[in-house]
Amino acid sequence: MARKKDTLRDRDDALARLMEIMPIKNMQKQDNLVVAISSGGVLFAHKLAQAINAPFDFLFTQAIPSPHNPECDIAMISETYDIVIHEALAQAFDISLDYIYGEAQRRYEERILKYIYKFRKGETISSLKGKHVLLVDEGIDSGLTITTSVKACITQQAKSVSIAVPVMPLDVASLLDEITDDIYCVLKPAHFVDVPTYYDEIEPVEPAIVEKILSESLFRMTKLDKNKEK
Repeated sequence: MARKKDTLRDRDDALARLMEIMPIKNMQKQDNLVVAISSGGVLFAHKLAQAINAPFDFLFTQAIPSPHNPECDIAMISETYDIVIHEALAQAFDISLDYIYGEAQRRYEERILKYIYKFRKGETISSLKGKHVLLVDEGIDSGLTITTSVKACITQQAKSVSIAVPVMPLDVASLLDEITDDIYCVLKPAHFVDVPTYYDEIEPVEPAIVEKILSESLFRMTKLDKNKEK
């Protein structure tokens, strides 16, 4: 069956099309770190890490919703304690910085730390300093998560920050182009709906699969670190 130009059949098709536009051979020569930023992105990041022979990790983030509308996220915090605020929404809802930072602290302690212990056995994220970091997801909606992730990489002194994602809104891509080194994206709809709209088939990723991949990755990185010490 011929694939449509404006949709992705499934995750396998999305990954194949994504890799077609990436300089895989050149990336194999760099000191890369592939970082997933969502459960769905774990599958992409894991396979991309294997393709470019790079270590792989996960950056945990947590959304901070408006107190007036739990479906509307006004900020995001990462496990590196970087916070990005949607200024326009915060002002529209008249939400104070005290509330945002208070919620950020609470969600960091109650959720992010829980995820770190569950999925990474309490280990902090791999050092980003001096690395060519490739942020990976299965798709980007509002851009709040990816922007927070980029900020985390910059504050952690990454050498470069690039993004690999099958689909994202055109306006978000334009914004990210100003703050990242490279963007690899298959679809950039001008009139974006949501990520699932651009997949013919996309199933939720089970937490057990995420935990298994991250555990294997942590074991591999530990071995690499020990080999470097010898």
